[in-house]
Amino acid sequence: MTTLAELGLTAQGGAEAQVTGLAVDSRDVKDGYLFAALPGAQVHGAEFIQYALRMGAGAILTDAAGAAIASEHLAGAMAAVIIAEDPRQTLAQTASLWSGAHPGTVVAVTGTNGKTSVSTFCRQIWEQMGIAGVNLGTTGVEGAWTHPLKHTTPEPITLHRVLAQATENGITHVAMEASSHGLDQRRLDGVLLTAAGFSNFSQDHLDYHKTFDAYFEAKMGLFDRVLSEDGVAVINLDDPKGQEVADRCTARGQEVIGVGRDAGARLQLTGQRFDATGQEVLFSWQGQAYQVHLDLIGGFQAENVLLAAGLVIAAGAEPSTVFEVLPELGTVHGRMELAATRDNGATVFVDYAHTPDAVSTALQAMRLHVMGRIIVIVGAGGDRDATKRPLMGAAAARHADSVIVTDDNPRSEDPATIRAAVMAGAVEAGATDSITEVGDRAEAILRGIDMLAPGDALLIAGKGHETGQVIGDTVLPFDDVEQASVAVAALEGRI
Repeated sequence: MTTLAELGLTAQGGAEAQVTGLAVDSRDVKDGYLFAALPGAQVHGAEFIQYALRMGAGAILTDAAGAAIASEHLAGAMAAVIIAEDPRQTLAQTASLWSGAHPGTVVAVTGTNGKTSVSTFCRQIWEQMGIAGVNLGTTGVEGAWTHPLKHTTPEPITLHRVLAQATENGITHVAMEASSHGLDQRRLDGVLLTAAGFSNFSQDHLDYHKTFDAYFEAKMGLFDRVLSEDGVAVINLDDPKGQEVADRCTARGQEVIGVGRDAGARLQLTGQRFDATGQEVLFSWQGQAYQVHLDLIGGFQAENVLLAAGLVIAAGAEPSTVFEVLPELGTVHGRMELAATRDNGATVFVDYAHTPDAVSTALQAMRLHVMGRIIVIVGAGGDRDATKRPLMGAAAARHADSVIVTDDNPRSEDPATIRAAVMAGAVEAGATDSITEVGDRAEAILRGIDMLAPGDALLIAGKGHETGQVIGDTVLPFDDVEQASVAVAALEGRI
């Protein structure tokens, strides 16, 4: 047990309490727990304070609005009441103190695209250097210790518990994905970062953030609030927002390592040469030139690798040692992953590209590796930003030779309505003569693979590493990589 004072909390009237645990769901509350009643998009958590008290909550954390909502239940309760201006941030800091020691080196990366790749590359670099590291995010916790996660950036009680468990399992280095939702909801507050990275910024999640400015400011919370003033910011200066991020970090007194083709980058990408299986990359670190071969498809992956290298250097590694191990980096699951190859040499790739910019980037990057046609399978998720759907179709049509529009995760929406929006964007862009609608994703993959001639390549975009398709409230088993492999085997007569 821990007292409120030991957790840095002050209750109304100076009340004290022995805390036995933390919870944000009233159903998880046990005797002596601190229940965090947080404001939500649909309902305020204070509506559940009465249930938390019945379960034995010894302390309640909320804001002034929450205290007012639950005033009649709190009036006669024995629980200590903590009213915070920003209860989400307070909870994150409390969870950090409650959970115990974190790994000594933690870095985080934010951006619309590339977070999983960058964090995974950080972990792979550490592994090659003999360091016990993990990456934490969309694909769970991977590396020297593994653990499943439900969200890219878990709620703070879970996040800080997982970081403490990582420490207990011998992990010394962590690379985290910092989602805009997680940053906006203060989930990372209380994490002590050595360095933070910025990959890029483009349209996504406007269903939540409503405006581009709000979306950008949520991401900037990583540098303005979570990363301390003596931390190091590693910034992709090639992105249109890159210099603005760098300027804000410099204004806070943070050291900035610029990455990219930009002339001001300390870690500068100066050349690339592509082949069917990877690329030669020429870059310089503070004027010293290096050349490495990466077994990675897509020019943007070199940018992700250098951003990861910058973060590892910012976290204290010797630059020359980092650069020596870069050729050992492997493909990140569901990120430009080679899923299958036809007997005629045509290739099938799976990528998590689920924004217009990511689809454009992936297809343009593939063009340099492919001698023949590029076919793309694309869709859009339901219950998410609807404005990007026609933009997804347009991006596909502009940069591929053939487009197949199919279902992604329709969730509660009508799949045909979602497909119609994607189709409309593809048809309006009109850059390709072949645009087909195939609702069933498995059939779309089979038809796309059947179209492949020697020298061609197929990109299955949108779901990447996911192993399920969400239709209504049901999650059906579905893995794009597995489905591609099965389709190729069937078409080649192997099954």
